[in-house]
Amino acid sequence: MEAVETASRSTSRSLRRVGILYDERMCRHHTPDDEPHPENPNRIRAIWNKLQSAGISQRCEVLSAKEAEDKYILSVHGKSHVDLIRNISSQQYNSRRNRIASNLNSIYLNEGSSEAAYLAAGSVIEVAKRVAKGELDSAFAIVRPPGHHAEHDEAMGFCLYNNVAIATNFLLNEKELGINKILIVDWDVHHGNGTQKTFWKDPRVLFFSVHRHEFGNFYPSNDDGDYTMIGEGPGAGYNINVPWENGRCGDADYLAVWDHILIPVAKQFNPDMILISAGFDAAVGDPLGGCRVTPYGYAMLLRKLMDFARGKIVLALEGGYNLTSISNSALACMEVLLDEKTVTGSTEAYPFESTWRVIRAVRQELKAFWSVLADELPTKLISQKAPIPKILISSCDSEAEDVEELLQGVIRPLSTLRVDEDRRVLAESASVSWRSDLSNIDIWYATFGSNMWKPRFLCYIEGGQVDGMQKLCSGSMDKRPPKEILWKIFPHRLFFGRESTRTWGLGGVAFLHPESKNKDIVHMCLYRITLEQFNDVLHQENISSYDMSSPLFDLTSLDCVKEKGSINLEAVKKGWYHNVVYLGMERDIPILTMTCDLSDIENFKSGKVPLHAPSEDYANTLVKGLVEGGQLSEEEAVSYIKEAATKPL
Repeated sequence: MEAVETASRSTSRSLRRVGILYDERMCRHHTPDDEPHPENPNRIRAIWNKLQSAGISQRCEVLSAKEAEDKYILSVHGKSHVDLIRNISSQQYNSRRNRIASNLNSIYLNEGSSEAAYLAAGSVIEVAKRVAKGELDSAFAIVRPPGHHAEHDEAMGFCLYNNVAIATNFLLNEKELGINKILIVDWDVHHGNGTQKTFWKDPRVLFFSVHRHEFGNFYPSNDDGDYTMIGEGPGAGYNINVPWENGRCGDADYLAVWDHILIPVAKQFNPDMILISAGFDAAVGDPLGGCRVTPYGYAMLLRKLMDFARGKIVLALEGGYNLTSISNSALACMEVLLDEKTVTGSTEAYPFESTWRVIRAVRQELKAFWSVLADELPTKLISQKAPIPKILISSCDSEAEDVEELLQGVIRPLSTLRVDEDRRVLAESASVSWRSDLSNIDIWYATFGSNMWKPRFLCYIEGGQVDGMQKLCSGSMDKRPPKEILWKIFPHRLFFGRESTRTWGLGGVAFLHPESKNKDIVHMCLYRITLEQFNDVLHQENISSYDMSSPLFDLTSLDCVKEKGSINLEAVKKGWYHNVVYLGMERDIPILTMTCDLSDIENFKSGKVPLHAPSEDYANTLVKGLVEGGQLSEEEAVSYIKEAATKPL
């Protein structure tokens, strides 16, 4: 698909009144000892310097930053959270500040954090108020710390206060402004979990987020960003998530989402004003984002939104960690707001096949709320697609492209990233080497539940889902199928527990008693896979936010489990399959399985965690596995499962 468009508007119109806000005081928020970090003061300095050198600031109204008042912040955040952020930079917190930050998710704090947080929130309020009043047509708040991850009572993901959510509530609550419906567009590469939760039940706010999700494995590493999260009560249908299944998404992918989801819905919603959580970490070369949006792409995304709300748009900076990318992207957006310069470009690529799949899923989920999404997309349109490129691991870790490719699938919490003096993320050699090392080691993975059916197990290798599953699997980095498959019987007890799971919904799932007893038998399907693949299966089975920059189960763990018989993996302790059990050797290759531990067994016995028969869909996968594997007839398989589900533990 080739599209050449312009980001300019009619030259006959007078120049728009555009505001821009930057304040050096927000640079006082930095790591305690000035150690390198992706979210650092140079981010906003680079943007400001770029806009000044391009003459943009001279053509705008430069606004002064103002600290937000607590009463406005309290419309989004709880009192205890506001008290903490207000006082965290004071001397009384000097001895505790680092400890408090370490207990939060991807947060640092210093003596300048409080002031910067209040300035960031207040600055977005200020520019939003000026635009709402008509004093400005649009504005860009170059602020930090960012805000869209911050929740009611929790700072996280570099965010202290939710700047856009606070400004949105301000606009809605100041009735004299006449702003009754607001569209929030979050194009940061990470899901805006905090903003979503703020307006979850509010039909006055249409929240739209497009982000890398990868089935819940990309930060913030949960299901909040799934397309099924559509709002609740009066807010049902007013929360739209477009969750990328993979990285490398670029202009063609984002423009397809705009054309086939956001723009039609925005037209039907007809907002009075638009606030953009303008993270530029989906830009080409961003070390955390791994996507490929160009400055032209951002200009076109913004240009398409200028047709709504009479162009009353406020951009508030969120993420973006490549200084060149964020500066060029911000410049392209400012040129659109000013209407002064034609921003031309083209995209010759088609969207990924996964992009069309996600677009169709979102439209299907929301068509009951938005009539403009009801029609099926033409087959000719969605057949125009690009293949997802294979992930390459380069021996050179200093180039942005190499880093970007490395980060595909090596998902890590934001706070674990190290950067060099140029603020590039360093690709830890260990992250590459453990995968390379463990890809040469084979193990037998012994399965006893739904994974006995090969198509179901391949979801953990290739990605995807089978009938009955309610959650997609992300797959392994190494998507090669098992080298061999065989069946064995072991003296262990099979049982079913838990009332429901995210993957299968209502009904129990299979567990294996980690201790063997001669009177018990369990049929197990053994897949010969690599130890690298076993790590990825462990990660998916335990629906973990572990960053995988190091293995969950390495060669030392393998030696340990051979000696002890089983080991608990602390990194995924909250998962239900954190206990790796050694079942012996087959042709000098170790046999491993994963299940609960003995403390979980006691909880099942006591009723603290319920024993529960499996759902029909889940049981059918076991039956298919046993029958297609030649172990039992269908009648015998049904009886086998029924006995395991009814026999006391």
